[in-house]
Parts: sequence; C-alpha cells; structure tokens
Amino acid sequence: MLDSFGIGALPDAAKYGDVGACTIDSVRGHKCFSTPVMQSLGLFNINGVGGGVESPKGVYARVAERSNGKDTIIGHWELCGIVSDKDLPTYKNGFPREIIEKFKRITGREVLCNKPYSGTEVIKDYGMQHIETGALIVYTSADSVFQVAAHEDVVPVGELYRYCEAAREMLVGEHSVGRVIARPFVGEDGSFTRTANRHDYALKPPARTVLNDIKDAGKQVIAIGKINDIFAGEGISEYTKTKNNADGMEKTEMMLNRDFEGLCFTNLVDFDQQYGHRRNVQGYAAALTEFDRWLGAFIEKLGENDVLIITADHGCDPAYTAHTDHTREYVPMLMYGRGIKPKNLGLLNSFADIGKTVCALLSVESS
Repeated sequence: MLDSFGIGALPDAAKYGDVGACTIDSVRGHKCFSTPVMQSLGLFNINGVGGGVESPKGVYARVAERSNGKDTIIGHWELCGIVSDKDLPTYKNGFPREIIEKFKRITGREVLCNKPYSGTEVIKDYGMQHIETGALIVYTSADSVFQVAAHEDVVPVGELYRYCEAAREMLVGEHSVGRVIARPFVGEDGSFTRTANRHDYALKPPARTVLNDIKDAGKQVIAIGKINDIFAGEGISEYTKTKNNADGMEKTEMMLNRDFEGLCFTNLVDFDQQYGHRRNVQGYAAALTEFDRWLGAFIEKLGENDVLIITADHGCDPAYTAHTDHTREYVPMLMYGRGIKPKNLGLLNSFADIGKTVCALLSVESS
C-alpha cells in the first residue's frame, strides 16, 4: 500500500474540494522522479495515466472508491470488503465542548488548541505552553481523527497511550472518529520533533473483512506498518511496526525468506505523512524513486507462487493548494507474479475488487 498515491480526481471530487487533484501528475514531471520498474509493470498504461510501455509485465487497473470519504480507514476498509455509505465524523471547528470537558475529566489535565492543525505546526505553536502547564495538545484535521500530542518528558509515552485508549472508549456514537492518535514529541522550544512512538487507536471495522476470511481459513495475515492499527488488530495473525518507508520495505523483503501461506500487508506511510500533507513535491517524487529502486530487486526475489500487488488508499496531491488534506482520487492497481498473465483490467469500480482478488489467489472464500 503506497499510502496516498492517487492517479486522478474521482468524478465526485468537487464534493470534497478536490477538483483537478492528481497526485501522480504532480510528481511525475519532477527531476527526482524515476519509476522504470512500476512503468514496466504497467503503471503508465493504466487508463487515464498516459506514457505507457509497449508490453507491460503486469496486470494493471484504474480503481475507483465507492465509499464516501477520503480517509485512511475508509480506504483500507473498502479494499478489504467494507463499503462505507457514510463519512466518518470530522471537526472543522474543533471538537464539541462536551467532548473536550469529558476528556479533561478522564485525564485530569487541561486541553490546548482543539482545532484542525498541522501536526508539525501544532507542537511548534503550543509545545512550550504544554511544557509549562502540562495541558494536553488536542487537535484534528480534515480526516476523522482525534490527535493528542505531548512531550515525552512531560507525559511519559505509556501515560499518553492510556489517555488515548480512554479517548477511544469515549468517542462512540455520532463521535466515532476513525482514529485516536497518540503523537509524542521531544526537543526544546524551536526544535520540537515528533518521535516514532506514534500509536493509532482505530475504530473497529463494523463487519468482517477479507483479513478475517484469510485468517479463519488457516492462513497467515502479517501486517507491516500501521495496518494492525488501522484494523484494530481484527483479522491479523502477527504484526510489526515501522519507522519509515525504508524500514517498511526492509521488513517486507524479510518476509520473502519466511515459509508461510497467506497475506503480507504493508503500508508505506511516508508518501502521505511526510510529503503529501506537507505539500512537498520533491520529497514525494524522491520517495517514489526510492521505492521503485527497491522494487526492482524485490521482484527478482519473488518465488514461483508469490504474487505482488501495489495499490493505494486515497490521494494526497503534494501540489494541491486549496488545502493540505487527502484528495479524492482513483488509485492504481499493479499485480505481478511469475504465473500471472499481463492484462489491462480497465476500470475497477471498487477498492474491494482488490481484496476479492487476494482471496481468489489464496483460494479463500470471501465474505
């Protein structure tokens, strides 16, 4: 999962303020962008992308999202079979007073900010006040998230996690946000930085997913990166966290040496978190180039029965100026295996088609 690698605005993009967004077009012209391996698989042969090769090596498709929303949770859920008719709640003016007051009672601490904010800017603007008062920095974004930032020397990581667990239990009903996120940071005024101790507390999927189907069939579901958090552990056999894209790629490659039957599901979050939201075209282009270089060697190591699928969960156009949030886009699907015949699948009408394909490849009946 190349988190946020969109390939063009969906027909309903206007509803989300995303008319004209196209993540791939915003990065493909940058001098740092070079993805010959994905190109050889058919990335640019996908309908509407342009610039394809004569004989792609993989199966490729343009994939539309049926669910309402452009959130990480919604995108991953749909890929695994859950189509969401209703957007998860968002808070463009901050959380209601009753939510904040309840959180203050639960934690015994005051609250700062309570507005949509950039995660790096919020600690810059509120970090010192937090250190001086011990109050928690609570903020949100255009996504369905309740984020809590705290300095690790003021609020130990374990304590911050407990606060976020309590918030997850508190946020139910109409306030069932997709994720509660612990955002620890360190450093001094003027040089605060977020740490790798982030932890997501996701809303549990409202129904079974293909992950449950695969696991219940006696096969393994190995989650790498934030996949376990996104699914609240549902349908996961084992998981490992990652620090960044490079760490995620390394841990995915290690799975090639494992003798297992099932699914290894990896999320590479830097595209979204480090470059998309921060509107960093050069960083996004360079990260795709880095992935593509790794991909070439990875493909060579695939076994006879291994199948690789590359896709995304939404867009996050790093050149889009109307806002700094996700963008409502089609996503690519590339599939490669030594026994897979190359083919253009055209347009798939739901991310869920990818999950069904995974089940078919594993001879598992999907829900």
